[in-house]
Amino acid sequence: MNSGFFKLFLLMTALLLSSCSSEAPTGESKPVTPPPSSETTASSQPNKSNSGWFKDVTAASGVDFTYQTHITEQGHLAAAVGGGMAIFDVEGDGDLDLYFVQANDLRSATEKQPPTGNKLFLQTAPLKFVDATEQSGLGDLGHGMGVACADYDGDGDVDVYLCNFGKDALYRNNGDGTFTNVTVEAGIGVEGISISAGWIDFDQDSDLDLYITQYIEFNPETVCNDAAGRAEFCGPKAFPPSLDVFLENRGDGTFRDISKEVGIRESAAASLGVSVFDFDEDGRTDLYLANDAYENNLYRNVEKGGFVDEASLLGAALNMNGQAEAGMGVVAADLDRDGLADLFVTHLLMESNTFYRNLGSGIGFNDETGQARLASSSMAYTGFGLTAADIELDGDLDLLIANGKVTRGDNPFPCQTPEPLTEYSEPNLIYLNDGSGKFTLDDQVGGLLTDTVRVSRGLVHADLDRDGDLDMVVTHLHEPSQIFRNDAPRSGSWLTVRLEREGSDPVAEGASIQTSDGKVPLVRIHSACRGYASSFPHEVHFGAIDPGKQITVFWPGGIEEIFEIPEWNQHVTLKFGEGNKP
Repeated sequence: MNSGFFKLFLLMTALLLSSCSSEAPTGESKPVTPPPSSETTASSQPNKSNSGWFKDVTAASGVDFTYQTHITEQGHLAAAVGGGMAIFDVEGDGDLDLYFVQANDLRSATEKQPPTGNKLFLQTAPLKFVDATEQSGLGDLGHGMGVACADYDGDGDVDVYLCNFGKDALYRNNGDGTFTNVTVEAGIGVEGISISAGWIDFDQDSDLDLYITQYIEFNPETVCNDAAGRAEFCGPKAFPPSLDVFLENRGDGTFRDISKEVGIRESAAASLGVSVFDFDEDGRTDLYLANDAYENNLYRNVEKGGFVDEASLLGAALNMNGQAEAGMGVVAADLDRDGLADLFVTHLLMESNTFYRNLGSGIGFNDETGQARLASSSMAYTGFGLTAADIELDGDLDLLIANGKVTRGDNPFPCQTPEPLTEYSEPNLIYLNDGSGKFTLDDQVGGLLTDTVRVSRGLVHADLDRDGDLDMVVTHLHEPSQIFRNDAPRSGSWLTVRLEREGSDPVAEGASIQTSDGKVPLVRIHSACRGYASSFPHEVHFGAIDPGKQITVFWPGGIEEIFEIPEWNQHVTLKFGEGNKP
């Protein structure tokens, strides 16, 4: 089916279908599932919510969190694009904890509710959590959009940077489960609409600098309507785009804004997602930016100490038709198992999500979305959060996508989302990888992860219960966040790898970790900041049918070390300097 016909078909279908509701009004068509695409799609099965691989364990977990902006009508753009989260080890006890950013009431002063603040949940037993917000000091009252976690001061514990609508904030981990707001003393004065951030040692001085995406120059008096004249969330082109921010870590606990000096102020592009990885394998960590309605950026980290945007030159700025798309979330991951990190970006309704295959070290990228069977099946959805994860331990990375529209329209999906977001709810998607970078959209294995219809935003994977496979946490607008335990049948073995360093050793963020499944290379990027507005655990996860016995770590700076791993099905920590040189 060609893309033009498919878009027309979807548009005509949307006009005929009723809005999202549990029952269709008398005389109107009942909600139906969108037509299957020409790409491979697994057939439906009855009661798949009960038979799926992912089980919703939220009710028994002790986690109760809803990202709530309190809006009662469409229009305020900041209410539509926030909702990130973080999974990290707060206390250094080996358990992974959950941290959710919270929005504020965006209504007028006469109606506004007081802010409720962000929430921290500590894991006390497998998939059991307690609310530790008050004693932790992490109950920030800013309007939270996203979060990025890393050990910025090199003391061995994980600190928290908050991307806010308004003033951003930095919290230093005190090492005892408590945090101190050090925004002012750190010299951080970032304001605007920050969505995502990426920690990166761009100058190779063994401390972490910070790239912060900035969205648009928001004007609350700007009013937008849809084609029918109804109030609607404004798109990014209704406002001037903002300039991103780059903060240099001085190594003494303070930061300096060097955005202009490093070359990222050449253009503004309504940035949303960021991914940190060394795409050209030259030992210097690079950056990729997913931009909303503007060309994407691929910032090559050059030797002289700055960045050069080479996205257009290297085929990663536009889709195969030469069009800029509404980039939301992004991951850098080896999706076709050729040893190179590819790029995958989620997009708006009527645009496909896009797979940029890495053609080789420094050569560039090619849009091979159609060849990967990822094109038409995603055009009926608006993707935000995403992750690439080996969910059944078969040695390849599958794709999981959190969907939720930002434009009004008749919607065929039954849901319980409260107004005014009822028409914006969509199911999430799971694509299973066949091992060669070709994907099947599977509606059987997701259970409630894909059957639940909500306005989803953040999606983060982690081995929460430490049983060796990857569980999922999803955030939603105006409905409770969900935790899903992975009960997928296991095809092979697993290995979780954590990197450790001290003092002047290379940082772990941006490192590339490689092992093998038989003769096939397995590569993972060690970076917490990816997906959409969220922060992943500081560890990487492998599955393999025929697991290798060695792990090679390519540290930022170009240093390579080889570690012997005689056994899988365990968590291992690899310390810089203890591996063998090739």
